[in-house]
Amino acid sequence: MADVFEDCLCEAHALLSPEGLNHYLEAARFLGKMGRGVEPLLVFLQAWPPVARSAGESALPVLMDTIRVIWKSPNGKAITPLLQSLQAIARRLPTPEQLQHYLSLSLSLMERTSSSVHGIHATYASPSLADFFEHSPQLLGLLSIDGLRRWVDYGVRNYHHHPERQRDYFTLKSADSRAVLQRERQGTLLVDHLRMLDLYLLGLWPQTNASPDAGGLSDTAANHLVPYATAWDTLRQPVPYFDAQGIRLPDVLPARAGVSGPDRYRATLAHMAAHRRWSSAIFADNYSPFQRIAIEFFEDARVETLAMREYPGLRRLFKALHPQPQEGACNSATHSCLRHRLAMMSRALIDPAHGYQDAKIHEFAARFSALMAQGESSTPEVAALALSYVAKTRLQSDQLPTTFFTHTEVDYRDDNRHLWRFHELSDDEEQFEDHRSQAASPDRLALPPRHYPEWDYTSQSLRPDWVSLYERLHPSGRAADIDTLMAKHAGLAKRLKRLLDLLKPQSRVRLRYQEEGSELDLDVATRSLIDLKCGSQPDPRINLSHRTDGRNIAVLVLLDLSASLNDTAMGTTQTILQLSQEAVSLLAWSVEQLGDPLAIAGFHSNTRHDVRYLHIKGFSEHWGDEVKARLAAMEAAYSTRMGAAMRHAAHYLSEQKADKKLMLILTDGQPSDVDAPDERLLIEDARQAVRALDQQGIFAHCINLDPKADHYVRDIFGRHYTVIDHIERLPEQLPRLFMSLTR
Repeated sequence: MADVFEDCLCEAHALLSPEGLNHYLEAARFLGKMGRGVEPLLVFLQAWPPVARSAGESALPVLMDTIRVIWKSPNGKAITPLLQSLQAIARRLPTPEQLQHYLSLSLSLMERTSSSVHGIHATYASPSLADFFEHSPQLLGLLSIDGLRRWVDYGVRNYHHHPERQRDYFTLKSADSRAVLQRERQGTLLVDHLRMLDLYLLGLWPQTNASPDAGGLSDTAANHLVPYATAWDTLRQPVPYFDAQGIRLPDVLPARAGVSGPDRYRATLAHMAAHRRWSSAIFADNYSPFQRIAIEFFEDARVETLAMREYPGLRRLFKALHPQPQEGACNSATHSCLRHRLAMMSRALIDPAHGYQDAKIHEFAARFSALMAQGESSTPEVAALALSYVAKTRLQSDQLPTTFFTHTEVDYRDDNRHLWRFHELSDDEEQFEDHRSQAASPDRLALPPRHYPEWDYTSQSLRPDWVSLYERLHPSGRAADIDTLMAKHAGLAKRLKRLLDLLKPQSRVRLRYQEEGSELDLDVATRSLIDLKCGSQPDPRINLSHRTDGRNIAVLVLLDLSASLNDTAMGTTQTILQLSQEAVSLLAWSVEQLGDPLAIAGFHSNTRHDVRYLHIKGFSEHWGDEVKARLAAMEAAYSTRMGAAMRHAAHYLSEQKADKKLMLILTDGQPSDVDAPDERLLIEDARQAVRALDQQGIFAHCINLDPKADHYVRDIFGRHYTVIDHIERLPEQLPRLFMSLTR
């Protein structure tokens, strides 16, 4: 517990502001005194710093208020599932507002699924609240927050008085639960396309070309995409915008007007990126609200015209998504028609085939075209044109309180807040910017934990972010100790050297009998010429080429460093750890002779909250004193949570550019840990990890030192394992096994 707290505190120092760190410790103190055991405290300590980084520190009071409400109710057991899923939820809902909507929805579910309610305090526990928390990451992977609310409403409304059927619904076991889930999957979720849209911005709209006045975007924050919920604001729907902290986009977009959801996101990003490149901020104090609206419409049309000029494919998207108001649809006697006229004008500016008959529209469309024909023009120039349009078209009815909005909202355009500059900032704006600058993350004191899923074979599903893995560089010892071990096995090293010389790649190998090649094969060409002179059909394969006969293999050795390695090996006076040191030293020396990239790492675990991954040799390091010193300092402790270690090792091995990627797992027993009483749990998780490795093109092979390993190692690795019955022969067998696997 002390080690975990120290690591969590290091991460919190790196990610939280001083005030946020104090609130973090106060919340942890409350969770520790809550009477629910150590699990909620451990989960919170590890989960909150990365959640605060994405959702903001301001979300902590809302979270703690929610926890207190649940704690005071009979639903206290649901606090741990809530915290366990929090990090996965924050990745799907990365803003304080969205997270608050989710927590409000959770409290509403708790209230409505209890038997009787006095305020918000239920008389006994909700049958589905804990299940809802466990499955929310999966649900939010498929639904927007609004779709999740409707899915929850259906379950509560139909199964309020049927606890068992309610649990089936919220665990996605019932048919109608899956049917409603499918029905609510409307549109494209932004979180599923963040990487694609990031690449779109980087590839087509590089930030280096942005105008320095366009919103004050910093290089690091400019392309940060942040979703906002569209379901909770009924009076006024939010619209996209960008500022110094990033780009805000709706969390879900359905297909519309023949344009898919991803293309709608691209159109919105293209519009905002065009503003960033070509717009400059002007002072708003000089203009009336009507004039500002007109300037915004004209400037939107200008940057879109420039964008379509550079990327003609955008024309189809903008024309399909821009509304086409019907001429004469607005009755100026009852409504203000200013927006209606500006929407028609905007349509005419980007679509020459607009079909409107109004003379003023034709006049200003022609003036706009003439302005754009001179080049890119500028924001002040198009603002002057917009002011002229307002002066010539303004009506007395524009002052009416009721505005005509039908077909006037261009939903892929942003709110143009970046376009306006004010002579004085309000106190709130100044304080907000100061707070954001002070909240910048300091230098990291230590690597934060990586969170990995774990397979639950009872529910046949992955538990998201279930395991916390801490990686460190292994401490160093005396390199001379490894030299002593190598001297002990000098005879074995000589025999291995002879085998290694046979495995070393030859530089070039001839490929004969080629129809096309780099040079003529004289023997075959002479024979073909003789056949031709004799009237026989000559062999056309008269060329030869060459190929490099090289090895392209990357190897990662993953060592089980659990406490059982301290046991004395049967038939020897050495421990299993000492024999492992000898074997791995010989293996590293052998691989160095072959020139294959090799990494060595060890792992052990102390519950799912504390899996340790220790780097001993990196792919870029050579077999030298630094690596030997780390090998000499190897120590064994704790347990064997193998699945998480393999997933993390795959993170490094998958980045190697090699035709064959081999992961060797050296262990002396089955996967186990103190918080997993069901021995099948971690065995099944390790099997799922091996399957995931196979899908990544990584070949996993286990060397097991347990003579009784066959009954479980086959379940994990299939046929790709070797059981070494005589452990004392490990230093000899491990290098030979490697050579046979990579021959």
